[in-house]
Amino acid sequence: MLAEELGNRIKALRKATGLSQEKFALKIGMDRTYFASVESGKRNISLQNIEKIANGLNITISELFEGLEENK
Repeated sequence: MLAEELGNRIKALRKATGLSQEKFALKIGMDRTYFASVESGKRNISLQNIEKIANGLNITISELFEGLEENK
């Protein structure tokens, strides 16, 4: 499932920054519980929130999606 793959990717990238979910969510102006549900793949997030996450990670949106499987 794409939401789970994206959530796992976001989680790995966030962990690489050394920030907790709470600190990262605060940094990007997102509720921590919402962000946690994104990382766990339970949310179908909007493009605006994808952009917030990518910006918070200092990467492009396309870099955020690198390595994710395409739906076939």
